[in-house]
Amino acid sequence: MDQYCILGRIGEGAHGIVFKAKHVEVTGVGWQYLSSFLQTGEIVALKKVALRRLEDGIPNQALREIKALQEIEDSPYVVQLKAVFPHGAGFVLAFEFMLSDLAEVVRHAQRPLAQAHVKSYLQMLLKGVAFCHANNIVHRDLKPANLLISSSGQLKIADFGLARIFSPDGSRPYTHQVATRAVGCIMGELLNGSPLFPGENDIEQLCCVLRILGTLSPKVWPEITELPDYNKISFKEQAPVPLEEVLPDASPQALDLLGQFLLCPPRRRIAASQALLHQYFFTAPLPAHPSELLIPQRPGGLAPKAHPGPPHVHDFHVDRPLEESLLNPELIQPFIPEG
Repeated sequence: MDQYCILGRIGEGAHGIVFKAKHVEVTGVGWQYLSSFLQTGEIVALKKVALRRLEDGIPNQALREIKALQEIEDSPYVVQLKAVFPHGAGFVLAFEFMLSDLAEVVRHAQRPLAQAHVKSYLQMLLKGVAFCHANNIVHRDLKPANLLISSSGQLKIADFGLARIFSPDGSRPYTHQVATRAVGCIMGELLNGSPLFPGENDIEQLCCVLRILGTLSPKVWPEITELPDYNKISFKEQAPVPLEEVLPDASPQALDLLGQFLLCPPRRRIAASQALLHQYFFTAPLPAHPSELLIPQRPGGLAPKAHPGPPHVHDFHVDRPLEESLLNPELIQPFIPEG
């Protein structure tokens, strides 16, 4: 830790405290630098993970986070893990410093959030999720507090402590006791200004979901009977509530995309890569550039505007070879309005 100057405390997670720090000295390789050497003067976020008992070793969540970020360190939509090194009876993860998170944006934004801003945040989130899935990583803990915002307005996915490397053929088993918001719930929260399903516990959460989406049955979701706790509780029959009644100010394109996200049968749910081609992102107002987004400071209050950042190397550019910009027409055909 001698090479860092602690500037303040950012927060506390399940496995450690997160500090804002400045790198003041390059001392060579510590335990393991995972990407590149830190630059002197660079601001980082340090997550200090303490080992409760040395014989227990490194917590599984920390190992999963390190492994997942090693696999996907090249995405501009995933927070970068810069270094890992030992410290006392534990170790420290050094991440790129991010100014705020999407939870602060929702908390401090004027109601409703500008539609161009909603589209921008959702588009960046989907690019990050699509990148993770293309690299066989499932995050499993997507929520606004884990979607960090840089000083240039860039949204990046963070906190991979519950992440898993998944098998596309479905041959690998996973625990069912993981509860988190998914992309559709985050989109609904951005459109609504508050969570669509504000449950306080598992049962209340299910009631909130079924109250809007309707009672689930094997008729609409045949695989539901295979879930471990399927027959342990029953709910009264309820018809789904039309999304236009839940979000009366949302555009038809927004409601169509949201409806494809909020399908309970996973195989029917729209994939992140497909969602990026939905007409919602190509109708006015178009997604705002990250530099146009308001950035809340962590203690509270909105910064005037994001600082212009470097160009996004993975976005389209007019000077790119034509063959790199062509799309398969079959991919976008379902999203082209008829007539």
